[in-house]
Amino acid sequence: MTETVFVLNGPNLNLLGTREPEIYGSRTLGDIEALVREKADEVGLLVEFRQSNHEGDLVDWLHEAHRKGAKAVLLNAAAYTHTSIALLDAIKAIAVPVIEVHLSDPGKREPFRHLSYVAMGAVDTVQGMGPQGYVVALEKAAAL
Repeated sequence: MTETVFVLNGPNLNLLGTREPEIYGSRTLGDIEALVREKADEVGLLVEFRQSNHEGDLVDWLHEAHRKGAKAVLLNAAAYTHTSIALLDAIKAIAVPVIEVHLSDPGKREPFRHLSYVAMGAVDTVQGMGPQGYVVALEKAAAL
């Protein structure tokens, strides 16, 4: 049976490609999804790739990953990374390992971005590698 990795993306990531390209680059979320799916095929994983601008959707999807017995979750919570205790609680409430992903390096940006509630529950963090960070995170998930 092929294992599934959920790839969950938070607010404003639907605007990648046009949103602050000097920070996030010119690739779209669709481009990132294609990279992830290609790597998933290589390593024999299925991918549930989703994006929402709503915190509750991300919480619900974390719960769903647990219910469905996912191998791992790659979570780019975007701005919710720095504000969402609800996401931290959801990560801590599930048995599925979560790998935090960021296109940029929040530690090199505004001070308010230095705190990550997601990191407090995640098993690992991949940041500052642009779209390639998702591939690296998927490789880490495959090795779990």
